[in-house]
Amino acid sequence: MNQTSKSESIQKAVKLIQKSQNMVALTGAGVSTPSGIPDFRSSQTGLWTQNDPFQVASLSAFRYRPQVFFDWLRPLAGKMWKAQPNPAHIALADLEKAGYLHAIITQNIDGLHQKAGARNVIELHGSANRFACLKCGHSFPGEDYIDPFIRQAQIPRCPTCGSILKPQIVLFEEMLPAEAWSAAEQYFEKADLILIIGSSLEVIPAANLPYQALRHGARLIINTLSKTHLDGCADILLPFDVITTLPEIAAMLL
Repeated sequence: MNQTSKSESIQKAVKLIQKSQNMVALTGAGVSTPSGIPDFRSSQTGLWTQNDPFQVASLSAFRYRPQVFFDWLRPLAGKMWKAQPNPAHIALADLEKAGYLHAIITQNIDGLHQKAGARNVIELHGSANRFACLKCGHSFPGEDYIDPFIRQAQIPRCPTCGSILKPQIVLFEEMLPAEAWSAAEQYFEKADLILIIGSSLEVIPAANLPYQALRHGARLIINTLSKTHLDGCADILLPFDVITTLPEIAAMLL
């Protein structure tokens, strides 16, 4: 797509957003890779090309091979902890503040949408910024544990019962958090415009959420470098880097 076509597509996206009364965004790894956080499924660089997720990132791994689990998690957690929001995160937060965007439903666990200033963020796969004790049920903010975990390889333990703390991310063999999933469904059922940002729509069940909006006639904009199974349903395809496309859209709207 040439520059003229790109500009025309962005202008069409802006017009759709201006007409929308209830826009919702679904974001994936592609919105955070420019901040230095690796994705999981890319064919050559994705984390699952380097490790079997069921061996290192499953509930079984956490329960029965905690050292393996935390050794795998540590470098990723370090990158997330240091990462800063990029222009795409900031543009989405600005659109929310201006009233154009009603909710950000994210598959990411890095908390960068919140760091950028977004308020209504639904984390389908949990957050790496909190830890929970599966034995006594308490949860704790990540800042109490992240630094010794990253710098000194200290496995986080519950100050109440001494059990190993689990980061509040959804591991393989776990269900999505019911409250977050229910809220996401409600937003998609009411949405009249969906933004797919940086997601290849390969992860189920999150990838099925847009259908709930499309069934009642919602419009669809997809901004991701990879093809998706919903490309044929999209009103506008923006196969460009999110850190250039979203700020341009936001600048035209704001």
